[in-house]
Amino acid sequence: MTQNKAVYSLPSVLADVPMHYCPGCQHGLAHRLVAECLEELGVAEKAICIGSIGCSVFIYNYLLVDTVEAPHGRAPAVATGVKRARPDNVVFTYQGDGDLASIGLAEILHCANRGERVTIVFVNNTVYGMTGGQMAPTTLLGQRTTTCPEGRCKEHEGQAIKMCEIVAGLGGTAYAARVALDTVKNVKQAKKAVHKAFEVQLEKKGLGFVEILSTCPTNWKMTPVQANKRISEEMIPYFPLGVFKDVTSAEDKG
Repeated sequence: MTQNKAVYSLPSVLADVPMHYCPGCQHGLAHRLVAECLEELGVAEKAICIGSIGCSVFIYNYLLVDTVEAPHGRAPAVATGVKRARPDNVVFTYQGDGDLASIGLAEILHCANRGERVTIVFVNNTVYGMTGGQMAPTTLLGQRTTTCPEGRCKEHEGQAIKMCEIVAGLGGTAYAARVALDTVKNVKQAKKAVHKAFEVQLEKKGLGFVEILSTCPTNWKMTPVQANKRISEEMIPYFPLGVFKDVTSAEDKG
């Protein structure tokens, strides 16, 4: 008789409920990675999530941790206050690109520059997902959105912002990496990066930052399969994957 072997179990931190995200959206996968890391590190009971505005705000429906909802773009500022008030808690933000890289650009830059001991999980799908599919700071050249129907133009809107490289260049950043969710291999690497971003907080090294390249089939007007393919063919060539800063690696070499 063939024996069935369990290869996956639901993290206790992840609510056992159906997710409402659009078909092919990878927010659910990103939620799972965060939940697994919190569980494996044994910090779920003292974790505090700062939710942002956008599709990312729904994380409080699915992660069984204390959560604070921040005004649009202000999650790093709220996280700063929470961490300073509750230094023994594990504090992290979960934000989209419209939220973090646009209205919240000042907040993330100053938070990173100060070296606040928080973790930033940044989901980049190159578009405003919840509010109507508008152009975001990360929208690629030629990409069509509701506010640039002919495609983003370099002369008018400039190039897409590379947040991971910017954050890595700031003095208080302890860890900065960009990952993707388009393949099994990349998902595994993404989990390692999220894990590390929490570790540097626990080790009191500074700010941990993970940029996750993700799909938005609805606003890209693609099928889930086409959207997943776009990550590898269009997004990764412009937003290269990898670790852009790791102070613990530098310490090991020293």
